[in-house]
Amino acid sequence: MILTGILRHYLSTLLQTTPKKQSLALIRQSRSLLRGVNLRTNAHQLSPASFHARRTAMVQAFKDGAYLADPEGRGKPRPNPMTDPAMMEGMMGMMKGNVAMMVPQSLIMGWINAFFSGFVIMKLPFPLTPQFKSMLQSGVGTRDLDVRWVSSLSWYFLTLFGLQPVYNFILGSNNAASQVQQQMAQANMGAGMMGPEADRDKLFLSEAENLEVVEHHCILDGIEERLLASLGA
Repeated sequence: MILTGILRHYLSTLLQTTPKKQSLALIRQSRSLLRGVNLRTNAHQLSPASFHARRTAMVQAFKDGAYLADPEGRGKPRPNPMTDPAMMEGMMGMMKGNVAMMVPQSLIMGWINAFFSGFVIMKLPFPLTPQFKSMLQSGVGTRDLDVRWVSSLSWYFLTLFGLQPVYNFILGSNNAASQVQQQMAQANMGAGMMGPEADRDKLFLSEAENLEVVEHHCILDGIEERLLASLGA
């Protein structure tokens, strides 16, 4: 399992597509939308005057399309994403990630099913409720077996999700051996691939509406009274 994870890490590194440089306008567009989200979620850390000034300026800029990378394209239909070479390259990168993750996992799972199907390999030293039986005894059809016994297939899945500290120790914290981390990377890749094709104007208008209706409260409101009350108590 450890050797398979190391192999998956280096295979993913070799198949990883080099990210392309983005233009300054696209970076400014994405960062501006993120600024609106951060202002809305962290508004309680600002004073009322500071928050209202920032909100007024940002809402007006979002409505005017000041941060759009292509202001002339507002209101026009979006192009077909399948005709974009960057879109196709992103899809190929996602397919490479799926291959690097699924092929070694499928091979070792098939090997376990072929040679160790129905095997019970260990017994846990602590009691468990019957709800854990389906999770710990995959591939074993014995109904009366103690729930503490673990089958080979279940132990494989438990090991698959429990070896991340070992991979961090061998490969470092930024490794691609973990299945969970691979899925997160693929999700981020899909979001980045679909991001340029989304209607940014609608996203900006939606965020402007969210900023307009947010109720602001500062964490420093009434701090003097609270401090005196805590000292008096």
